Amino acid sequence: MAGRFDGKVAVITGSASGIGQSVAERLAQEGANCVIDYNGHPEQAEAARVKIVNAGGKAIVCQADVTSIPDTTRLIDVAWSELGSCDILVNNAGVEKGADFCDVTEADYDLVMNVNLKGAFFLTQSFVRKLRDAKKPGRVINISSVHEDMVFPHFQSYCASKGGMRMLMRDLAMELGPLGITVNNVAPGAVATPINKHLLETPALLDPLLRNIPLGRMGTPEEVAGLVAYLASDEASYVTGSTYVIDGGLMRNYKEQ
Repeated sequence: MAGRFDGKVAVITGSASGIGQSVAERLAQEGANCVIDYNGHPEQAEAARVKIVNAGGKAIVCQADVTSIPDTTRLIDVAWSELGSCDILVNNAGVEKGADFCDVTEADYDLVMNVNLKGAFFLTQSFVRKLRDAKKPGRVINISSVHEDMVFPHFQSYCASKGGMRMLMRDLAMELGPLGITVNNVAPGAVATPINKHLLETPALLDPLLRNIPLGRMGTPEEVAGLVAYLASDEASYVTGSTYVIDGGLMRNYKEQ
């Protein structure tokens, strides 16, 4: 049985662990050739590549800092030079820094905005330029957050970056539609990933959160990856300009404690 992504090439940023790794694995399982992007942990990226290859897929590893425009350009160039194309872009790389508003430093603000918003902006630009010149369609999927819409006190820069990603997605969907390029956001709520290790191990923090989630549990990276795979597929060829929330009902039930 042919895979949904046979012959397709996908670049997934921040895919050495967490949601990004699960997305790369899911797309590879369905036939995509994947570029695993990492910044600081080559051993994790190589482990992710080996896992995909051992499962019968194809993946290469590329180090690229999404805050660097030369790096984002090189990341797309590597996909084309080594795998022959780049059809799917998943802007997954992201960071958060928590602090009281009056204590936020310029360095932390710049880091969050540069990784979460600037990185997605200019990597998408590199991706689209190649597709435009090749006259090929494509898919852009941003891993956003429920906090593109839902407040998150003490994480102001994170919320601002995700709110910016929401408007960027909407704008690009209109501008790039005539090129056959769709743009959508996936907005996870609470997902069990390594970044949430402290939360998962601290009942005083975890229990109030779970009470706010109607389904009563955190999501998994694999569940997020399933939604990304749909949006990357031909089944979603008429889907663009929208955010798809995957949060167990958190946004509809959230209350500050």
